[in-house]
This record gives sequence, C-alpha cells and structure tokens, in this order.
Amino acid sequence: MTEFLSALVSQPFLQMSLLAGLLASLGCGVIGTFVVVKRITFLAGGIAHSVLAGMGAAVYFGFDPLLGALIAAIVSALLIGWIRLNWKTQEDTLIGAIWAMGMAVGLLFIAQTPGYTSSLTSYLFGNILLVPEQDVWFMGILDLVLLLIVGLFYRQFLAVIFDEEFARLRGVPVSFFYLLLLCLIAVTVVLLIHVVGLILVIALLTLPAAIAGHYVHSLGWMMLIATVLGSSFTIGGLAISYSPDLPAGPTIILLAGSAYVISAIFSHYRLKRRARQSLSMPS
Repeated sequence: MTEFLSALVSQPFLQMSLLAGLLASLGCGVIGTFVVVKRITFLAGGIAHSVLAGMGAAVYFGFDPLLGALIAAIVSALLIGWIRLNWKTQEDTLIGAIWAMGMAVGLLFIAQTPGYTSSLTSYLFGNILLVPEQDVWFMGILDLVLLLIVGLFYRQFLAVIFDEEFARLRGVPVSFFYLLLLCLIAVTVVLLIHVVGLILVIALLTLPAAIAGHYVHSLGWMMLIATVLGSSFTIGGLAISYSPDLPAGPTIILLAGSAYVISAIFSHYRLKRRARQSLSMPS
C-alpha cells in the first residue's frame, strides 16, 4: 500500500487511472442502482456484450473504439428496449440473440483487421493503467450527461422503476423514459469498459448497488453508497494489484464480489435475528 501511495504522488499515469476509476464509479453508482432496483441485469448484459460489434467496427475502419462502443451501446439499448416493450413472450431469447450476434460481429471485424494490437484486448479485459487523457475527458463528459439527465427526470425514472402502470395513469410517457434509462445504461457501460473491461462490466455495474440495497431502501442513499463503494473497490483494486503487478480489472471485481458475498451473509443473519426477536417479543 505504501508503494502504491508513493507511486500515486509521483506517477501521472496512476493519477489518470485513479481519476478514470472515480469517474466510472460515479456512473455505476447512479445507474447501477436503477439496474438493481428494476431487476434488468440481463438487459444490461445484452447491451454490454453487443458493444463489441461497435468496437470491432471502429478498429476495422480506423476510428476511436470508445466512440464505436458508445454508438453500438445506444443502438443495442434502443433495440433491446423495443423488444422488451413489444415482444415480451420471446424477450429472453431475442435479447440473448442480440448479445451473441453483437459479440460475433465484433470478433469478425477484429479478425479482419490487419495487425490489430493488444489495445482492443485492454477494452475486453480492462486496463485502467493505460487510460489516455482524452478518454478521461470523454468519461467526464459522459458523467455530466448522466447526472444532468437523471437530475432533470429523477421523479419520472422513479415512477417507471417502481410502478409502470401507476406512472401511465399519472401521464408519464413510460416507454420513452424506459428507453432513456436503457440509453443511460449504455453510456455507463462505456464508462466502465476501461476500468474492468467489457467482460466484467456488469459486475461493477451491479455489485456496489446490490450491497447498498442490503442496508438502505431510499434510492438516493443507494446511489450515494453505491458510488462510494464503487470508488472504494476501484481504489482498493488498484492498490492491491500494483505491487504484485496483477491485472487491475479482475482484482477490482474480486474485491467487489468478496464484499458482496460477505454483505449478503451478514444481511441474511441480521434479518433472521430480527425475525427471531420480533417473534420472542411479548404481545
């Protein structure tokens, strides 16, 4: 830990990595809470894995993979949202097909790219230590967009997440805000790609919010705690992986996963103890 802290003071690339992790944690704390409460992890997974098509196309045609990822993520979010709203009986199968086809298209583009480097591998598995400055600026802009939209339409999102039918009765355009929520998930996926990679993105999107949900039931508090937890896992994963030269992305996820397991066990026994205490109380 001491070695990591001294390197953090003197190494600009490590400072940039830490900033990227904190920016990604902000997005994952806010949007991950929506994903966990709405129980749409599978939909988020479909969006995340279809992003590879955009990244592969970007590499093949020679433009920024993150821009390709953002375009593919938003297109797949709208497509998955339309399927969910109109094809509910075949929803899982169709989303699974989009998930698989997105990855297949991406792999085909990558295979046809002459002499592609390991840079794409860093997007797949994450390499937070190699985040360039322009990508950090890009992540900051995406965070501002996320916070602005959530702040403007917080009540509408709240209504759509907890009770779609009631929201319709109140005149809320449910389909529009549902699709907008999926687009925000798409943006968050792109934010997290550099930190843990495309393969592990869903874990960091959902685990901090799931842990927060064990202890608080207010959506605002869940977002705040999930953001703090995501930041802690990112900083902790960076610190743990630095000295032994381990991959930072998997280390961050192992830390988050371990914290979730411990939290789930503690929460389970806490609820059981409360139940026993309520039964033993005299009427």
